[in-house]
Amino acid sequence: MDFEKARFNMIEQQIRPWNVLNQVALDLLSVIKRERFVPEALQKLAFTDCELPIKVNGKDTGEVMLAPKIQGKFLQEALANHAQNVLEIGTGYGYLAALLAQHAQQVTTVEINPEIAENASFNLKKEGIGRVKVVQGCAFEMAGRLGQFDTIVMSGSSPALPTALIQSCLSPKGLFIGIIGEEPVMQAVLARKTAEGNIVTTPLFETLTKPLKNAPELNHFVF
Repeated sequence: MDFEKARFNMIEQQIRPWNVLNQVALDLLSVIKRERFVPEALQKLAFTDCELPIKVNGKDTGEVMLAPKIQGKFLQEALANHAQNVLEIGTGYGYLAALLAQHAQQVTTVEINPEIAENASFNLKKEGIGRVKVVQGCAFEMAGRLGQFDTIVMSGSSPALPTALIQSCLSPKGLFIGIIGEEPVMQAVLARKTAEGNIVTTPLFETLTKPLKNAPELNHFVF
């Protein structure tokens, strides 16, 4: 398989048409080799317009890697925010963390599954990616201990906006990027924290993906 041709087609036919036009983001998607972060058996599928299962040592973990165009969108928004200190929730294969690390001073990526966290650490080291710290644990439970970040990227969905995590971990004027909602309606959103500590959300696009473990639930009112 011609990986470079597949990568070119992924960028030009999937990612760019989704209004990912930031040249720095597009260049990073060309340079950081997506297929090198997934198991060999999935490498030919690494450029398809779909999510990929996260497998470690041949075992399906039940988690997924976001589709290329979603990761491209998230990368573009993070770069537009001039992200320097980034928190990622849900490490997966480590690919998005690797992209973010190219223009950030530090990326902290938190993964609840220890096998996935170990595999991502291996991938990042193998590819020579620095400035990424992989933390094993639940970001929603660790929020008060993680520190402050100017950008938070959630690589998965949450039924409700993780307000407590945003208030604890996002710096004033910082940006949260994630997918919020429950099937069949989910929406990628930007949430900006004002200097006064208020949270202002802006919708990006509709999509569907698996919820992250321990993500905050939506309150359902029963009458």
